[in-house]
Amino acid sequence: MAIITLLEAINQALDQSMEKDNSVVLFGEDAGFEGGVFRVTAGLQKKYGEERVFDTPIAESAIIGSAIGMAMNGLKPVAEIQFDGFLFPGYTDLVTHAARMRNRSRGQFTVPMVVRVPHGGGIRALEHHSEAIETLLGSIPGLKVVTPSTPYDAKGLLIAAINDPDPVVFLEPKRIYRAGKQEVPAEMYEIPLGKAKVVKQGTDITVVAWGAIVREVEKAAKLVEAEGISVEIVDLRTIAPYDEETVLASVKKTGRFMVVTEAVKSYGPAAELIAMVNEKAFYSLEAAPVRFTGFDITVPLARGEHYHFPQPERIAFELKKLAKVRP
Repeated sequence: MAIITLLEAINQALDQSMEKDNSVVLFGEDAGFEGGVFRVTAGLQKKYGEERVFDTPIAESAIIGSAIGMAMNGLKPVAEIQFDGFLFPGYTDLVTHAARMRNRSRGQFTVPMVVRVPHGGGIRALEHHSEAIETLLGSIPGLKVVTPSTPYDAKGLLIAAINDPDPVVFLEPKRIYRAGKQEVPAEMYEIPLGKAKVVKQGTDITVVAWGAIVREVEKAAKLVEAEGISVEIVDLRTIAPYDEETVLASVKKTGRFMVVTEAVKSYGPAAELIAMVNEKAFYSLEAAPVRFTGFDITVPLARGEHYHFPQPERIAFELKKLAKVRP
């Protein structure tokens, strides 16, 4: 097995999927010749040609609209949106057409497409470059929303997304594109969509996170271990549809529940997960569930963004408070 970054794992997943299946095409702003603004698709146009890996105008609605048409006519398009905040011009096409086509056509048409989106903050970028948009995507019926936290997961989840018969938004945590490496199998493999992973066993508190924040939670868990607090960490992997079974099994074991995300607090996945736990595991809880999130504000610019995103020390502080609550 090679030891590679999350970015390299995504490139490998795209490369192997295109090599295996001639119907897979890849496109986006600078995704062809330049290999994308983060170089995720570097080398793929040279290997597969301009007909399968190509650049587009700066027109996100056209990118997603074209992907829908391609998918309905036999291709497997992988469309790249350059930054999370640029998705909004294409949001109408994604929600009103891609997500609804199976239902609208009563199953006669499906839309097997993937929209890759560099996601979240942490790179000290400009406005519209650091959005945590899962809140806008997770509640759309017909749309799957996936985000990896490791190179191994990135490859397996992306291959599964490309092979899925319905539209998938693949949120790539840009701040950890090159942050750390992991052994990744050279051969193709899939990680089932909708299946979470327990990345650390624990007995006192269940914490659910996803994407880049999983690593911040792992650091926080080590900080509180010294004070005798055992944290079980669940990486959600798929935001929609999420894995109720794994989350509930963990909460019923620990009795305490926290969701950590950089997305805004109100009306987001954290609220949804807590509502689900209250509905289905209320009598297992020993304390009220907690959500530790970004603030309900526009993501700050570079100088202030670290105040907005959950940091290990602040997560650890909230874990200590939750651990002290008695039934």
